[in-house]
Parts: sequence; structure tokens; C-alpha cells
Amino acid sequence: MNNLSDIANIAEIVGAIIVVGGLIFAMLQMRQTRQQRRELAAIELFRFFGNPHFAAAYKRVLQLPDEQSTVTIHADDGELEDACTLISTTMESIGVMTYRRIVPFIVVKNLIGGSAPVLWNKLAPWVAQLREELGTPAQFEWFQWLAERLEQDQSSDAEPAYIAHKSWMPANRTREL
Repeated sequence: MNNLSDIANIAEIVGAIIVVGGLIFAMLQMRQTRQQRRELAAIELFRFFGNPHFAAAYKRVLQLPDEQSTVTIHADDGELEDACTLISTTMESIGVMTYRRIVPFIVVKNLIGGSAPVLWNKLAPWVAQLREELGTPAQFEWFQWLAERLEQDQSSDAEPAYIAHKSWMPANRTREL
């Protein structure tokens, strides 16, 4: 009978080890899935900026003087307002994805860190008027939030990547694939 008791104890221990191992495996899988989701979201951001429509809108909005008169935007042939809307909706999406931690803040900062505050400064009066016209103070709220967080995070002594990381070398070229 003692032998049967020993076998039962061993089976209990093995069962506990399997349960703990299963939990650890599940946690690792969840972590890997979350990382893959973040990487896919970051790739989508890169694709967004490669879109020719976005690039044209970006160029057009960057050419506006800061705090552009909303009259000028409305008086244009409609293409300028379309460009403003495309930029704002894109930044709105990025803001939400950043806040929800779908895309890590550092990725957003590295990708559009300097651009979002500049674009916001150019479009803030237009957004304010749009909010007033529509009666929705939340219009493009995440664009504003993103620009403010990125501006807040920028340190005055930060160097551009091409200077700060000019000595960067791959750790092992064969392992990067």
C-alpha cells in the first residue's frame, strides 16, 4: 500500500508541475502575442506615412504658417481642408493607439516625435473653430493629446538620431534576419 501512496504523491507533484508549467507557457504566449500586436501596429504606422495621399497632405500642412487663419483654410479650393482633415484624423488614430499602449510611446516618438507638435501648432486654430462649429469639444482630442505629450517629452538638449546614434552598429549581422 505504501508503494501506491508514493505513486499518488508523485502523480500529484507531476500534476502541479504541469499546471505551473502550463501557466508559465500561457503567460509567455500572451506576452509574445501582445508584442506581435504592437509590432504590427507599428508597421501599420510606417505604412500610413508611406501613403502618397498622406505625404502630400503632410507637405501641404507643413507649408502653412503657424496658427494659420481658418479663413485661409476654408477659402482654399477644398484640397487644403482635405489635407488638414487627413493629417488630423491620422494623428487622432495614432494618439488613441498610443494612449491605449497598442503602439509603444517610444516608437511613436521616434517616428513622429517632432512632427506632431509642429502639425498641431499649425492646425490648432482650425481645430478650435471646427470644435466650435460642430459643438464638439472632443473633436481631434487625441491629436492634441498626442502633440502635447510629445512636446512635453522632448528635452531641449536632445540630439537628432543621426548624431546621437552615429556610432551604432548591428550586434551580430547574421542574427538580425
